[in-house]
Amino acid sequence: MPNSAPSRHSHSSRVILRLAVPSPLRRLFDYLPPADATEEQITRLQPGVRVCVPFGARTLVAVLVSVETETSVEHSKLRHAGEILDIAPVLPKALLELTLWAAQYYQHPQGEVFSTMLPALLRQGRPATHPGRKVWYLSVQGKGLSPDALPRAPRQREIVDFLTEHGELDKESIAELGISAAGLNALLKAGLVETGERPRPLSLGPGHQITAREDELALNAEQQLAVDAIRATIGTFSCTLLDGVTGSGKTEVYLQVIAAVLRQSRQALVLVPEISLTPQTISRFRKRFQCRIAVLHSGLTDAERLQAWLEARDGLAAIVIGTRSALFTPLARPGIIIVDEEHDSSFKQQDGFRYSARDLAIVRARSENIGVVLGSATPSLETLHNALSGRYQHLQLTERAGVAERPTLRLLDTTNEALQEGFSGPLLQDIADHLERGNQVLVFLNRRGFAPTLQCADCGWIAECQRCDARLTLHKSPPHLRCHHCDARKAVDRYCPQCKSKHLQALGLGTERSEGVLTRLFPGTRVLRVDRDTTRRKNELDVLLNEVHRGEPCILIGTQMLAKGHHFPCVTLVAVLDADAGLFSADFRGQEHTAQLLMQVAGRAGRAGQPGEVVIQTRHANHNTLQALTLRGYGSFARTILAERQAAAMPPFSHLALLRAEATDFRNPELFLASVRQCAETLLARSEPRLVTLMGPLPAPMEKRAGKFRAQLQLQSEQRPALQHLLGQLCTELETMKESRSVRWSVDVDPQDMI
Repeated sequence: MPNSAPSRHSHSSRVILRLAVPSPLRRLFDYLPPADATEEQITRLQPGVRVCVPFGARTLVAVLVSVETETSVEHSKLRHAGEILDIAPVLPKALLELTLWAAQYYQHPQGEVFSTMLPALLRQGRPATHPGRKVWYLSVQGKGLSPDALPRAPRQREIVDFLTEHGELDKESIAELGISAAGLNALLKAGLVETGERPRPLSLGPGHQITAREDELALNAEQQLAVDAIRATIGTFSCTLLDGVTGSGKTEVYLQVIAAVLRQSRQALVLVPEISLTPQTISRFRKRFQCRIAVLHSGLTDAERLQAWLEARDGLAAIVIGTRSALFTPLARPGIIIVDEEHDSSFKQQDGFRYSARDLAIVRARSENIGVVLGSATPSLETLHNALSGRYQHLQLTERAGVAERPTLRLLDTTNEALQEGFSGPLLQDIADHLERGNQVLVFLNRRGFAPTLQCADCGWIAECQRCDARLTLHKSPPHLRCHHCDARKAVDRYCPQCKSKHLQALGLGTERSEGVLTRLFPGTRVLRVDRDTTRRKNELDVLLNEVHRGEPCILIGTQMLAKGHHFPCVTLVAVLDADAGLFSADFRGQEHTAQLLMQVAGRAGRAGQPGEVVIQTRHANHNTLQALTLRGYGSFARTILAERQAAAMPPFSHLALLRAEATDFRNPELFLASVRQCAETLLARSEPRLVTLMGPLPAPMEKRAGKFRAQLQLQSEQRPALQHLLGQLCTELETMKESRSVRWSVDVDPQDMI
């Protein structure tokens, strides 16, 4: 196996390839050029190309980071690289630098970070070139078709007319125009249409004008000010917080800013937090812009993902829309990055390479000298702090767009209320009143399944997961018990395993149970459940949302999937069933996340012409968080929490990292982290003053998960460089520490989840 770089002593002036090899080792590796490579091939080598290399007994696809003339490794121990897969770099210089920076900042192996940057097929060595595109066109018979033909098949007639005018259709056109697949197949079967393959078009290039499909909406004064301010920064690095209440028209601001970017023949990258939001975002953008839009998220096939990635890299796609990993998409002519719902925890990867797409978007924008816009109705405290301190441009949209008004928020104290399956009498009456007026109601309960607990009424036994410190959730359709942490499943117990009693009872509410309750109480109203269980199959969410958008009275019951970014113009009442669940979290960010979730779901009410109402059921109506949100709004609440964080020297006024360890033996994680702490204290003893504080090791709040016992060591500092310096030293030591072989360990810099 090749040894690591960089060099201390020169052993030769021959060409050395310094490569990022996908392995858990935190270093780059030196290789000799391929044995059969010509002098010309070696001279043309550029950082960012892929190279096949022998690594142990395997052959892996590595990325060339630099070409060197010196190495610290004896030449007799260096191995020759294999095939050079690319003539030109697959990763441009800016992304290469971003990858190396991210690997160092998040303390993750460089090779694995580079692997994360590339689509799966490129990691497997597939060519980084566009395949041909499939097209449909009229056959000779189709071209001779009479204008009066197909009178009983209007959709087929539309396709024939389109092909007569435009010549051919490709997959993108079919999707954009909503052309019937059944109609197209019928024409193929009848011999009126044929298929073929065409080469991919070249890059649109500078000077190409993007035309609009629909007119821009009229802006209010705040929106216009925001658009003008962001447009003024195009072509230079700037970071802007677009802080707008729900329904204030942030998307229209994005669209008009992007239009200005496209007029300069630049590209726009738009990040959204969830796959569920991607289709509606794409639809909105396709209605506005007549250009190719590349889509990137985990729901695509490997081939679809590679195609979109290549279209962005080669400048074919003017707009790129995607979830977290889309941040790493290369752009031929980058113009702006937009991070919608920037506060959302989905932008932080929670395992493996634990990066924040929001934070890296800012780093990337700086390196590419372009603007980045962070949009949210409930900004994260880190982002808000940077805006208030003047590091970011702070633009506020305080009113809803058009004629829509902000909804009224009301706390409904259920302390002395008799609840009917989780619903109070006053809330049920509110639901009935809104339905009678022909409106829609959204009921929010962030807990899926039928009931969170199955308990024996006689001895108190509770169904618990054998692999996690968690209870099993009861699901009724189909009947089973499931752990929502490790996804373990088992049949529903027919009798208590402890006392053999048959008196088992389902305690608590889940969306599945609430759906049944609402269906029974409102028999003439359609009840639609939206959670992970009802939207597993492709397009199921679209079907549900399309039914809602028809505008007929209905009740939506769902989890936080409904809270993020959806526009429901006919929803006039939002009911929050269990607002207390997040008020007493062990995580110091619990109050912030609860407030964001409540305000986001509240924002679904009254987004059109009719006024909206939000009713929050709670047994803690006097809780500071709920009082602050209902009386003063999120902005005032956030400033109060910021002051508390500053007094406690917690983020964003200090910087955190967690060293996590897990193992099947409950003793090993804490023993390992105790050794880590001892090592850290030895390293800190050499520095004056001591700039990093240590806490732990302690068991994780959920100590057992997926069959592994977990512990963590917290490192905290008011100076980020001091924390980074210690982490870099520690990671080098940990790779050789004997105790590390008995655990799986990881580093989480700027953790968003302390659990």
